[in-house]
Amino acid sequence: MNRPSRRSRGTVTIEDVAQAAGVSAMTVSRVINKEKNVRDKTRDRVQKAIKELNYSPNMAARSLAAGDATHIGLLYSNPSAAYLSQFLVGALDGARRNGIHLVIESCEGEDEAAQSQAARHIAAADVEGVVLPPPLSESVAILTELALSETPVVTVAMGKLYESALNVRIDDFAAAAEMTNYLINLGHRRIALIKGHPQQIASAERERGFRAAVNAAGLDPADIAVEQGFFTFRSGLEAAEKLLDRPNRPTAIFASNDDMAAAAVSVAHRRGLDVPRDLSVVGFDDTAPATTVWPELTTIRQPVEEMADAALDLLLAEVRSRRHGLPPAPAERVLEHELIVRESSGPPPKLTQQGSRTKARPA
Repeated sequence: MNRPSRRSRGTVTIEDVAQAAGVSAMTVSRVINKEKNVRDKTRDRVQKAIKELNYSPNMAARSLAAGDATHIGLLYSNPSAAYLSQFLVGALDGARRNGIHLVIESCEGEDEAAQSQAARHIAAADVEGVVLPPPLSESVAILTELALSETPVVTVAMGKLYESALNVRIDDFAAAAEMTNYLINLGHRRIALIKGHPQQIASAERERGFRAAVNAAGLDPADIAVEQGFFTFRSGLEAAEKLLDRPNRPTAIFASNDDMAAAAVSVAHRRGLDVPRDLSVVGFDDTAPATTVWPELTTIRQPVEEMADAALDLLLAEVRSRRHGLPPAPAERVLEHELIVRESSGPPPKLTQQGSRTKARPA
């Protein structure tokens, strides 16, 4: 069932502006915040859509607030545009529902000095708390600065609860093990993993779940291949090339996010391999690339929008507690993941030739 548009319910949202301008919600946010990394033509389209729709940022949140809105900061970088766009939609929905004024800032620098400066800047913006989506959720420099300023923080998709912080995540270990077992049950024995960014706990947890599943199944270590990725499409291309150059190439590739999985599918096509007849490719997150690549990806659905919404709920409760003089109360919320089976996965070539291939159920 299609959801009614928010505009039809009387509220023009950032998603409406994005749709009218033909861009992502994140791009609209960048234009609103006067960031420089937007093309002039794109900026003009967004500004025209804002004017035509009479969109006023955060007006809905202000109208919901009883008195002054709670100001919450969201500090982000951009490892995966698809993930971040989805996260931003969930955060804006949660802000509107809770009467929150969301202050969105970017942090493009990867060094500690740049991240510390970004944290100090947003802490000085009169916010009562800060949301940190990945990968900034694991930045020691940012977490340290916000702790020094006594600013409440909620980290998202961090593999463990940081001291004096709040956290929202899924069970990455269990999700990766479930996906790996799915491939094993299809008959795959030569399975490869493209790891995520080495500095993120979620990457380590997904690799740990993968290895636990292959070890429990008693697979030959010589048939298991692992290549480093960085959650980017380009890193997925490079890793997939290395994996498919192997003399005994894998029959299935499990990429640690959808961007890298989409890249692996591209490499397979370039080499004349049919997906999934010759090679199964599966991903993680269920972001936009999962359904824009052909064939559509089997993946783990991480409820990104719901995680953003839950992060704001946790943070708002903490802010209200502090207003009443209560001490910080670290808390964590673990949301459910889901294995989504689409067309990019099937039995390995040998089983297919024997006629035992089963049709993947649609998501």
